[in-house]
Amino acid sequence: WLLSSYIYSIICILGLVGNLVIIITLTCKTKHKLKTYKTKNKLKIQEVFQLNLAITNLLFTVALAFLIYNELTSWPMGQAACKLLQGSYSINLYSGMLLIAGMSVLHFVSLCSPLYSLTNFIEMKHSFIVCVSIWVFALLLSVPTFYFYQLYVPTTSPQFVCEFQFEDHDLSQIVKVAVPSVQMAVGFFLPLLVIIVCYTSIIIKLLTKKNNLTGAVHTVTGIMLVFVVCHLPHNLTLLYDTSTMFQLVACEEADRLHTALSVTEFIAYLQCCLNPVMYGFIGKNFRQNFRKTFCSTKKLENGFSLYQSSTKSIRLSSFKKPPEDAQDSDA
Repeated sequence: WLLSSYIYSIICILGLVGNLVIIITLTCKTKHKLKTYKTKNKLKIQEVFQLNLAITNLLFTVALAFLIYNELTSWPMGQAACKLLQGSYSINLYSGMLLIAGMSVLHFVSLCSPLYSLTNFIEMKHSFIVCVSIWVFALLLSVPTFYFYQLYVPTTSPQFVCEFQFEDHDLSQIVKVAVPSVQMAVGFFLPLLVIIVCYTSIIIKLLTKKNNLTGAVHTVTGIMLVFVVCHLPHNLTLLYDTSTMFQLVACEEADRLHTALSVTEFIAYLQCCLNPVMYGFIGKNFRQNFRKTFCSTKKLENGFSLYQSSTKSIRLSSFKKPPEDAQDSDA
């Protein structure tokens, strides 16, 4: 677990930095638009989805940092923190997938549907309502996580551990299988189906156009493949793990399954680092806003220092002794 903790720490750092950059850039652009267009206060719905996705990934990496600490040492923060952190981790996991699915629908509507002009007239409050609905739906999916995660001391270790705990009876075994199955079906496989259908339709639409849109096809294909490669292996492994709960599993197979879960989990967590690149820096408009936000700050600092130096030189020149010729002429 020591090597894994270093790898997860790198993921947390990259995820924090990348998503903070996205949030700062989009927030600064929002403030600029609010000041500039007071009568026409509208933002692109795509930017609202990007902002919510960045917030989701940021909170996910924060929760992930605490969960890594839980794996290395005894859980030090009590039962309430156990439920809160695991629940927030689950909320941000599912909301991130649902937001990506929503963005794929938005791309499909804007490129392949006659309703493409609809996205230009959706107000910011409407797009926020959609995003809040996604957050609420993710919260409902995470209710079992809040309920079943408990703080306990396992028989193999004297340290407190925060994990899923079920009562030892037949009904609990059914719940133990039903809960992750429903979460995977609604929280992953449904968004996966939406993403594949939307982006496949977009790729077909782009390929049928006469214009040279090879770069756009590669971008859309990359977005779809990144989601599939990151999350499909882990969810298939979880599905297999769930199917073996009513079976006796040999120790060697259990060890292999645990290793597979750890490796695929690491691959799934890479999504929070890749999202800022796939949904932010890859877009031309975002790169322009990024330069305006961070480069303009640097220019402002340089301009302020230049103003200070010029003001200082003017003040010094005003105190210089006048030349002798000027003194003689006055005399």
